[in-house]
Amino acid sequence: MRVLLDTNIVIHRETSVIMKNDIGHLFKWLDDLKYTKCVHPATLDEIKRHKDPQVVKTMAVKLSSYHILKTVAPMGQEVQAVSAKYDKTPNDTIDTAILNEVFSGRVDLLITEDKNIHKKAKALGCTDK
Repeated sequence: MRVLLDTNIVIHRETSVIMKNDIGHLFKWLDDLKYTKCVHPATLDEIKRHKDPQVVKTMAVKLSSYHILKTVAPMGQEVQAVSAKYDKTPNDTIDTAILNEVFSGRVDLLITEDKNIHKKAKALGCTDK
C-alpha cells in the first residue's frame, strides 16, 4: 500500500517540537503494516520556502527517508472543476495536487487533517481513500 502524507502531517512528524503524539502512533502502524509513506513533490517545494534555512536543511535530511513521488498525475477535468470551485490560495492548489494523486489512483490512501481537502475529496467521491 502506498500512503500519501499531507504536508502538515509530515511537518508535525518531523518538527523538532512534538505537537501531536498521535502522529507517532500513526507512523508506527504504517511501519508495522509495511505501507510505503509517500510525499508529493509539492510538499518538498512548500518546505523549501520556509524562512529559516536551518529548518529547510534539517527537513531535507528527514524527508530523504520517505518515498518522494517522482512524477505527478495530470489533473483531470473533474479535479480541475473542484479546484476552480474550492481553491482560493496557492496552498489550496497544492492540496488539490496532492488529492489528485489519490483520485488518479497513483497512491492508495491520503492521510490529512485538512478540512478543505476532505471537502474536495467528498466532491470527487473519494472520501474512502
